[in-house]
Amino acid sequence: MNLLVTGGAGFIGSHVVKHLVAKYPEYNIINLDLLTYAGNLENIGSIKDKENYSFVKADIRDLKEMRKLFADHKIDGVIHLAAESHVDRSISDPLVFITTNVIGTATLLQVAKEQWKDNYDNKLFYHVSTDEVYGTLGDEGFFYEDTAYDPRSPYSASKASSDHLVRAFHHTYGLPVVLSNCSNNYGPYQFPEKLIPLFINNIVHKKALPVYGQGINVRDWLYVKDHARAIDTIFHKGKKGETYNIGGHNEWKNIDLIKLLIKLTDQKLGRAAGSSDELITYVKDRAGHDLRYAIDATKIKDELDWEPSLQFEEGLSLTIDWYLENKDWLDSVTSGEYQKYYQKHYG
Repeated sequence: MNLLVTGGAGFIGSHVVKHLVAKYPEYNIINLDLLTYAGNLENIGSIKDKENYSFVKADIRDLKEMRKLFADHKIDGVIHLAAESHVDRSISDPLVFITTNVIGTATLLQVAKEQWKDNYDNKLFYHVSTDEVYGTLGDEGFFYEDTAYDPRSPYSASKASSDHLVRAFHHTYGLPVVLSNCSNNYGPYQFPEKLIPLFINNIVHKKALPVYGQGINVRDWLYVKDHARAIDTIFHKGKKGETYNIGGHNEWKNIDLIKLLIKLTDQKLGRAAGSSDELITYVKDRAGHDLRYAIDATKIKDELDWEPSLQFEEGLSLTIDWYLENKDWLDSVTSGEYQKYYQKHYG
């Protein structure tokens, strides 16, 4: 198996790559990443010398380069994670989300179709997506695999578009595909534009904790290593043409999560628990901010025997420990361009 993982130097991708390299020594894992702001080779430093691992820096939008990569490495399978993924950035610069998430996905699909030449035995294109494509929920209800799409941001619209393209290549050309739509991830190596690492870093440095609106938006949280296990499970056991929702069974209002995060981080820093509550600063709500996401993950549990391994407080504690123990990593990614981004959105 020559398995291509796109976006493998990013947050989720790096965990997937490390999981696969360790679990499947008989596979050749090819990690493709453009190393934009959120891609970091330090995330995968522990496996860089493994015999069954190689790294390629390239752009998934480059048709010529993708054709060469597929041919040179004789790619059998793809786990496609490469994407622009932050809603705030998509509001500021929607076109880069469209070119990366839509054109990039279409390019990979076209090359897979060409290279596999309709001989799809032991071939698979796995597209990793988000629950945000489903839109927003009220106080009740869940997202199911057959929930109608209703994206509300340029980010979710670009991911919805890529999902449709994957299914179109399956129905039109018979390309063997699987898809998954996952809830919010958290854990080590997440770029600190996302809520949990951003707030850990700000608590450490006693900086303001910017909370959108009243902090009443609800998200379902999944530990990233559980997501990596789910991706492995779906790639090897999922039924071609099917979609699987991946959730953590952990719904939290943003403000409740933030106060728990403050409590745990303060305790680990030797401060009075909750003393950093004073850093909470309510800011103007995000444009088109979805109220609630909630995943029904019954299908993947019943059909593929996967479920989360950690409860949220345990996973959150492990995550805080990691960031506090890896301040050098955090400092290295919160300098330079990131500071300009931070000032633009939260300054």
